[in-house]
Amino acid sequence: MAKILFINPVVREEDVPRHIPYGIALLAAIAMKEGHLVQVYDANAHRLPLDTIIEVCQADDWDAICIGGLTTTYNYIKKACKLIKESAPNAQLIAGGGFLTSMPHEIFEWIPEIDVGCIGESFVTFPEVLKKIDNKDVNYSDVLGVIHRDLTGKSFLTNIRPNIKDLDTLPWPAWHLFPLDIYFANSSNLFSEESFTSKRRMDINGSFGCGLTCKYCWHLGTTGDMLVEENDNGENDVVFTYGRNIRYHSADYIVSMVKHLHNEYDIDFAAFIDENLMTMDVASKGTWLKELCKKWIEAGLQPTCRQQGIPHDENCKGVHWNGTSHAGLHRPETLKLMYEAGCTHLVYGLESFDPTVLRNLGKGSNARKNKQSIATCLASGIKPIPNIIIGFPEESFESVRNTIEALVELGITAKPHFATAYPGSEWYYAYKDSIMEQYNQDLEAYIMDLGDASKITATISHEFSPMQLLGLQQIVYLKDLRLLDLSEQHWAPVQEKLTPVIQPKMSFNLKTVKEAGPLAS
Repeated sequence: MAKILFINPVVREEDVPRHIPYGIALLAAIAMKEGHLVQVYDANAHRLPLDTIIEVCQADDWDAICIGGLTTTYNYIKKACKLIKESAPNAQLIAGGGFLTSMPHEIFEWIPEIDVGCIGESFVTFPEVLKKIDNKDVNYSDVLGVIHRDLTGKSFLTNIRPNIKDLDTLPWPAWHLFPLDIYFANSSNLFSEESFTSKRRMDINGSFGCGLTCKYCWHLGTTGDMLVEENDNGENDVVFTYGRNIRYHSADYIVSMVKHLHNEYDIDFAAFIDENLMTMDVASKGTWLKELCKKWIEAGLQPTCRQQGIPHDENCKGVHWNGTSHAGLHRPETLKLMYEAGCTHLVYGLESFDPTVLRNLGKGSNARKNKQSIATCLASGIKPIPNIIIGFPEESFESVRNTIEALVELGITAKPHFATAYPGSEWYYAYKDSIMEQYNQDLEAYIMDLGDASKITATISHEFSPMQLLGLQQIVYLKDLRLLDLSEQHWAPVQEKLTPVIQPKMSFNLKTVKEAGPLAS
């Protein structure tokens, strides 16, 4: 069987490593289940010099070296791929993940060292690629869901790989291949008392994708949102849609997995990395989270502080957890059950309190629901963690004012993120031409500049410049309506005479229709 090395790229260098890469750990488990020999070099956990990759790649006679991650890992991946190919030229270099699926042809042009890439969901595609390599067959043209090259280096995308139907057929991730002590040392975060005192936190995933169509978000084939079609040049390319294949693990699968993590690794906190727990609960007609909470308690995972109704302290036993919620989809009775089962905090992507912004965002919420969600969540005992954004395409002084007034009313202090068009999102395709203009037609420079939206990259605001958005971010953070009024008095007369430099356009890679990709039978 094949000898496989996974490399987990460095992400968010400004922060400590906090998250075991769930996708890599899952693919590693799938490869091991097929009988392959698997090792991991976790560059993000160890934070060693980049050229350590040379030593790692030369440590064995690898048949395949695999690397992947989100678009924000692109800088590291590009440099790593060059070193991998130089130090292990006989190994097939396999790439996958969001950075590739969102723009496969561009990535293959920018990183010529990659031999083959898995596009979209890789649970079936990846082992088929490994089987090819094991058989010394590097002609990938008959494998669904890959991008590969001919002898000239030209890239070809094969037809789409259907999503698997039953997520419970997946093995649990191969956590034991990663340096867990490093991640456990960074378990604590400030979102709640229980998460702050956590000593052994691990991520889990209960579902793939989300039923909503937020214009800033991307799913990259994990939720039936991707097709492969011929473009104007007659070449296959990815097309993202509003189509959905809603899938989630059973409560039994999730609880058994967490029980194993508690018994094997003594975890005290499980962080759900699902896109949105509430959209999955709605898809189940409100049964999924209720069953999950019930079985969590029955399995003995309920923290003793919740079981006994006493304050949380260092003597508490059990497993606390957190996740993501939605202002318009959460239900008080479900939140109450989640609190009893140990849920400590839920991230709410409120984004804005302006009616126009929210109506155009595709989020399925409004200002009234956003305001009510905070009190509803707090009443359950769970802490809401709101996320706010500025710089929307239709952002105006009035929309910023609506957000500040709501923050004042709710007593929330938030430093907003900047609206950012990540590859794969509707915003990215609508504003791609404008983005390239802002980076002197160098799209790769934009990709290399992307981070966690805490800084401005390319603006998509029709009205505000980067300079204005930086000031507005501070004004929102301070909730200073006086400064906002002064800014409007100064700028509004000027802006009435300006022509917006940012304009949305149609794109081949985006279809705003509910056409879902295939689902395996």
